[in-house]
Amino acid sequence: MARKLFGTDGVRGEANSYPMTAEMALRLGAAAGRYFRSDGTNGHRVVIGKDTRLSGYMLENALTAGLTSTGMNVLLLGPVPTPAVGLLTHSMRADLGIMISASHNPHQDNGIKFFGPDGFKLSDEVELAIEEIVAGEIEPAQPENIGRARRVDDGRGRYVEYAKTTFPARGQLNNLKIVVDCANGAAYRAAPEVLWELGAEVIPLGVAPDGFNINAGCGSTDTALAAETVRREGADLGICLDGDADRVMILDETGAVADGDQIMALLATRWAAADRLRDGTLVATVMSNLGLERHLQGKGLRLERAPVGDRYVVERMREGGWNLGGEQSGHIVMTDYATTGDGLIAGLQFLAAMIETGSSASALSRQFDPVPQLLRNVRYGAGQEPLSEGRVQSVIADAETRLNGCGRLLIRKSGTEPLIRVMAECEDETLLSRVVGDIVAEVEAVTR
Repeated sequence: MARKLFGTDGVRGEANSYPMTAEMALRLGAAAGRYFRSDGTNGHRVVIGKDTRLSGYMLENALTAGLTSTGMNVLLLGPVPTPAVGLLTHSMRADLGIMISASHNPHQDNGIKFFGPDGFKLSDEVELAIEEIVAGEIEPAQPENIGRARRVDDGRGRYVEYAKTTFPARGQLNNLKIVVDCANGAAYRAAPEVLWELGAEVIPLGVAPDGFNINAGCGSTDTALAAETVRREGADLGICLDGDADRVMILDETGAVADGDQIMALLATRWAAADRLRDGTLVATVMSNLGLERHLQGKGLRLERAPVGDRYVVERMREGGWNLGGEQSGHIVMTDYATTGDGLIAGLQFLAAMIETGSSASALSRQFDPVPQLLRNVRYGAGQEPLSEGRVQSVIADAETRLNGCGRLLIRKSGTEPLIRVMAECEDETLLSRVVGDIVAEVEAVTR
């Protein structure tokens, strides 16, 4: 059976449209409950967190109904970062964790991400098994075995306390002024609390969610406001999270952005020097800049590439026994601390580097000169398969010939949105622009 519901990061789509409907959420909850309560015994539990989207209420209630109908007991965390769900699934001995979020997407989208009892996202095999249950008849629990649901009031507090433990005890933030942009999302309370309790002067942005403003003109996908605030306030650093706080962009004191590649380069180099980087290996995706790979090679370290998606990064890390990985988009995965990307804890690691070296953010945030890279997205309609068109394949083949020996090309369908992503790297920026432009033009032509 081919995967239909699950993409690269759970199930995602526009709220109140398939598959992000209350009906489908109920069936997904029931199917997951049936899968994880396959032994038929009572006492199984699931934790559910969410971000701040209006549709989160609808999906939370529908999932709860489906899960309890198959005998699962539900613990509702309310708005918490995605990494908090991974942490609490394991620490609260739950069989399953669910995060309701569409991450960096706009408010009208939403998604459902599943975590196993170890706190890691489910494998493709388990997701496929749940899809098969969704497609069939889902057996409900007997009346006496219907599950219960209750609110957990200290979920955010547990995460806040844990996040503080990942910061070196000797390095307080008393002399630092930090802008933190929470994208009006899941970390709107947790992130400022952690930084303030560690001693920083905190300037919070994106901390007034209204159900509609998540990721809107703020957060890791739009750093302009945070950069302006850093410069105006004379801040030492800016930390920009996305809607569910599993991504981060770092801003130095001038407002310049350090993406996930630069953050990973810093951490990999520091961890290797401290003999913490397992097997001298960093795991990143095929999207990470060629400059990162060259930088690591120059340090005697290795870059292992995985498919796009933080869950695939984590799978490769676990297969190889490696402890650091991530994505250019800002997912930083440190399995010494978390089971998934954690933007706040990554920000704390950057702050630790500043304190331990006595360096400014700008001195640490430019670890390598990136190879010129260009990424453009082309939206396509339902039922369209532009990459299967002969004329598109022809222009892609021509582009690969032109880049041979001087760059690389990566073209893929997004796993979370109906987009074709066209990315190329090349030292010759003129050639780079032409190659990407030609492909984008052809894809747009066949999708009109």
